[in-house]
Amino acid sequence: MTHVALVTTLLGRTDLFRSLSEADRSTVAAQMHKATYEAGQLIFSRGDPGEEMYLVVEGRVRLSVLSVEGKVLSFGHASRGDIFGEIAALDGQARSADATALTRVTAMMLARASFRGLIEARPPLAHAAVAFVCHRLRACSDHIEDIALHSTQVRLARFLLAAIAMKGQSEAGLEPVDLDLAMSQTELGLLLGASRSKVNEALATLEKLGAVRRSEGRVVCCVRALQLVAQLDNSRTAATSSYGGCRWRSTPKSPTQ
Repeated sequence: MTHVALVTTLLGRTDLFRSLSEADRSTVAAQMHKATYEAGQLIFSRGDPGEEMYLVVEGRVRLSVLSVEGKVLSFGHASRGDIFGEIAALDGQARSADATALTRVTAMMLARASFRGLIEARPPLAHAAVAFVCHRLRACSDHIEDIALHSTQVRLARFLLAAIAMKGQSEAGLEPVDLDLAMSQTELGLLLGASRSKVNEALATLEKLGAVRRSEGRVVCCVRALQLVAQLDNSRTAATSSYGGCRWRSTPKSPTQ
């Protein structure tokens, strides 16, 4: 697959650009410029001018802000096929968050002027942009609500279910689903609004309930049990001894790093 063809395909999987025809997406792809970042490199900081939006081709990017105490508050990751930096590219204001490469990242950048020109010329893209921003706002609101109202194990169960859904395996069957989260417990804690120790405790609780097993750095999940945990409040989760129900494989346990 040629470079433009690959980017065109990735754009077609995004909520923002899938409403365009393949020919239009190819035109967008031709206007994008490649950028690479090493693990740990800051792509942009909160307050920077927002002149580009990004499409991740390879790698993972953390999107975060700093609290008044200087603590990193991570509200999302962008991985292959995800778009980030679109808010500043839409309104022309400063960046609202930091973007940091967690791994080596290859991304395609689209200039704000090019993006605005596309929106003005193609009304379906304008409608898609509004829906895209509204979806992001709702996701942020849900994330804040989760942190405020639910225990770490409930938030973790919901996070794992979302990751499973992205794999297209969200049905509550008896076969376990193997997940490679490709992140440390510390990074997972930043996404959940919890410390590394709290994440480890939550994993242990989910394991006790029969919702997960940790094996060779991966998390093996029982969807049915995770769905039950995700619906519970703190007291009911603590009072429940086990859900089980999955056909667990015989594999040696090894905690995630």
